[in-house]
Amino acid sequence: MQYVPWDDQYAYALCELWNQELGDRFPMRPGLMRQNSFEDQNVVKAGSWIAIDAVTQRPVGFVVAKCWQEKLDIQLGKGIGWIQVLLVSTAHRGQGVGRELLARAENALREQGVEKVLLGRDPYHYFPGIPDESADVKAWFERQGYHSEDRLENDLLGQYLEPAELELPKVPDGRFRLLTRADEDAFLAFLHRCFPGRWEYEAIHYFQRGGTGREFVVVELHGEIVGFCRINDADSPFIAQNVYWAPLFADGLGGIGPLGVDAEYRGRGLGLAIVEAGIVALRNRGISNIVIDWTTLVDFYARLGYRSWKQYAKYGKVFS
Repeated sequence: MQYVPWDDQYAYALCELWNQELGDRFPMRPGLMRQNSFEDQNVVKAGSWIAIDAVTQRPVGFVVAKCWQEKLDIQLGKGIGWIQVLLVSTAHRGQGVGRELLARAENALREQGVEKVLLGRDPYHYFPGIPDESADVKAWFERQGYHSEDRLENDLLGQYLEPAELELPKVPDGRFRLLTRADEDAFLAFLHRCFPGRWEYEAIHYFQRGGTGREFVVVELHGEIVGFCRINDADSPFIAQNVYWAPLFADGLGGIGPLGVDAEYRGRGLGLAIVEAGIVALRNRGISNIVIDWTTLVDFYARLGYRSWKQYAKYGKVFS
């Protein structure tokens, strides 16, 4: 087996390998792989490797390691590293390939000062953990010293059979509306104050990538933004996490989340209403399948007809 450094010349071949192993559940697109695994500034090149079969010269496995490296006034995960993905073809398992790839990733993360490694949950992640049905993968990582953490995370799915023209919900002393580009500074200031961290980070990237505001429904009270809901579709400026697996849906996919309400205004039903507003906006764009990703709030969203679609077990490892 040969191990070569991370290089986007292999992107299409790695995409083929992914789809060979996972495509029926998590269909990969070259654009998504480039976005998440090659263009992300947080990829640790020294910890990301490709295993090449010496005979066929084709990739048979790969690993992507990340830690926070962006020069922003935000930091995701101080002392945290991530294994974004570790995949070995079924035909080449049991030969030590996965252990070698993982060792290279972990060693590079240690050298970056990482104290704890998480599986998934990285910036531009694919998964918030190991797909729960992958019992063999969970068992393998447990043998490598990884431990399961608390509850399962869920991707939820809602499906609508009939098209509809719907009105946004009403709210006393305020309104729901889509953002515009002119709202960028005010919206980022709201996120920085109320939801610093990952959601703020994702919004900064959204505007950097040319977002116009159409992906955010906000609720305003007395002219001030007090809540938001992110909505995604095929026309969004980058492939967002709740529409990663859109190829599974012949008639397209929309996504909802993240969402949040200023702590001072909670308890008024605005959280559920902002989700309803996001659903209305997507359905008015002709979208009949909607995913809400990475949540434990299954009962909350069940009130709107959403059910658990995919589940993920969270795993981590503390370096001794």
